[in-house]
Amino acid sequence: MWRLSAFLRHCITTSPSRHRKKDSLFIIHPDVKETLADHRPVVALESTIITHGMPYPHNLSTAKEVEAIVRAEGAIPATIGILEGSIHVGLSSDELDFLAQSKMALKVSRRDLPYVISKGLSGGTTVSGTMIAAHKAGIPVFVTGGIGGVHRDGENSLDVSADLTELGRTPIAVVSAGVKSILDIGRTLEFLETQGVCVATYGDSKSFPAFFSQQSGFTSPYHVSSPQEAADLIVSTLSLGLQSGLLLAIPIPEEHAATGQQIEDAIQTAVTEASSKGVTGRDVTPFILQRVNELTKGKSLQANIALIQNNAKVGSQIACALSKHKEKSGGNFRGDIKTRKSKDQRIDSNTIVIGGINVDFIAKGTTKKLVFGQTNPGSVCQSFGGVGRNIADCLSRLGHKPLFISAIGKDSHSDAVLNYCKHMDTSAVARLQDQRTATYCAVITESGELSLGLGDMDIHQQIQEQYVSQFEDQLASASLVVLDGNIPVSTIDYVCHIAKKHAVPVWFEPTDADKACKPFLSESWKALSYTSPNLAELCTMNHTLGLPTPTELPRSLEDVLGCVPALSRPLLEHLNCVVVTLGALGVMVCGEHDAGTVNLQPQKQKLKVRLCAVHYPALAMSSKETVNVSGAGDSFAGAMMVGILQRLDTDSCVRMGLLAARTSLLSPHPIDPCLTADAIHPEMSHSQLWSKPSCVWIED
Repeated sequence: MWRLSAFLRHCITTSPSRHRKKDSLFIIHPDVKETLADHRPVVALESTIITHGMPYPHNLSTAKEVEAIVRAEGAIPATIGILEGSIHVGLSSDELDFLAQSKMALKVSRRDLPYVISKGLSGGTTVSGTMIAAHKAGIPVFVTGGIGGVHRDGENSLDVSADLTELGRTPIAVVSAGVKSILDIGRTLEFLETQGVCVATYGDSKSFPAFFSQQSGFTSPYHVSSPQEAADLIVSTLSLGLQSGLLLAIPIPEEHAATGQQIEDAIQTAVTEASSKGVTGRDVTPFILQRVNELTKGKSLQANIALIQNNAKVGSQIACALSKHKEKSGGNFRGDIKTRKSKDQRIDSNTIVIGGINVDFIAKGTTKKLVFGQTNPGSVCQSFGGVGRNIADCLSRLGHKPLFISAIGKDSHSDAVLNYCKHMDTSAVARLQDQRTATYCAVITESGELSLGLGDMDIHQQIQEQYVSQFEDQLASASLVVLDGNIPVSTIDYVCHIAKKHAVPVWFEPTDADKACKPFLSESWKALSYTSPNLAELCTMNHTLGLPTPTELPRSLEDVLGCVPALSRPLLEHLNCVVVTLGALGVMVCGEHDAGTVNLQPQKQKLKVRLCAVHYPALAMSSKETVNVSGAGDSFAGAMMVGILQRLDTDSCVRMGLLAARTSLLSPHPIDPCLTADAIHPEMSHSQLWSKPSCVWIED
């Protein structure tokens, strides 16, 4: 069965307005996407309170006031709603106004999403619907007024809100004022327990609030007394990978609790009226809220607004504390408790790789010196390579199955390539008539060094902008786009333009010294987030920018470690990180300093922080162990990308890369077919493998 979550992952994009292509299903506001990319706090907000919870213009003013409160606390609001068949995460002022005044807006829960989207309708998302969208966007904290629950007489009617089951299967922290007293609060708490949902009251008491009242007569299993305690609880929930949510119940402020009894009396009257008038299902709550507002002469509306504003304030403080916790831990909450994924497990990832496919012929000599002009003894084997293919292969074997965009001919080589790559997503690989699949022949010495390479790679020039533009929506919503230097300059320029427009990080793998110049021939290089050149390729990049470069490449470790930071410095004006591969000398990672190392996570806004370079020595290997050098750099880059996508710390990312490179060197294939996440997991390796990295400052 094609699950809704999988459906959403296929159609994520960003847009500032409602005027867009009709196939844009999931639209993240640019401000929200940029904040998430920078790992700053975002607070999700629902929209049924706008479409169904309050009359106009109170609904619009409340929505804007709540967003202002979130901003004042240091977070970015992401109000979620459905506009003309698209799920919007973050709404503009005009879009808020559209929903607030709409007479046709529907109330959209999990059940309703497919229909509303298929018909191109608009609506406000319930707690359930908002949780789904927030989770897909990567927002861990969601603030609402109150959640739904088990209705009175629910044991007979089976009228149970989808909010409760959503809390049981979507890992989001929901901040609310508890459960409305029109519901059966006791059975609601029992149902949440059955669903495995952790429930905690915010404050010094375990008393579970009942929306307009600080006390419901029931207690929460737990309580937290500060934003930091709440953040710690969220971290624990997410780190365990339980796939269930967390409910934080916030009592209404004391100054508004005094009217609680009057409102409770009005609620009982409204409940009786709803029953006598035959109001049922989703119409019950709006009817009761409207009737209670009339009976209390507006006091319930005032109290409703006050508790929502208070929830927004507290929820934003919790989101900010959660963001700081993440900064201290150096990555994703899920990394706090280490989990390893086997090769059969797949991690949801919308990574895209654009580059070449080659059929490789690797010839390795068995004598100390190769003599040109005559036959040398050795071994010859066939494998499948190409920088783009290698990186996509590596990502796929490590659980991040990217969309791979490339081109091959319609020949015997292409059939063999596709059969070998059946574990990858090759749906975007074009098969071209009257074109030859690229082939590459590498002659390597006994020690494993490349002596000569010959390539028939004309088909790579067919990976043109016109073809790649078919995947613009996927490019605009990707978590990472990887480019190899084989593709045309015009294609690189096009992808960099799209990536910059939508704040998508781009990794450029230069391939060789001649092709390393391609993004630097224009302003395209300023859209890159990462590049992974060797020293010669790094010199080419600087030379293309008109910057001075050494007349001869340094050879000693001391000279290399002095040269690399100086050559990387100009690139870091715009790039987040420059990863310089140094062969037997290891790798040097250059970028913004963070807690003694380089911050690898993409920063959409360059901050004035000190730059540094960290050198990681290579893993020791003998020349006799080396079978193939053609894929070591690609294996390193692919594994390091996986670490970054999983938000692991810098040491873990680099060590994963070094271990993956080592497996490649030991294999006749560019990417070892036996490569798995377990094989390169830092915790699985012996600590004696690692030499301590050294860090130096990069001076202006």
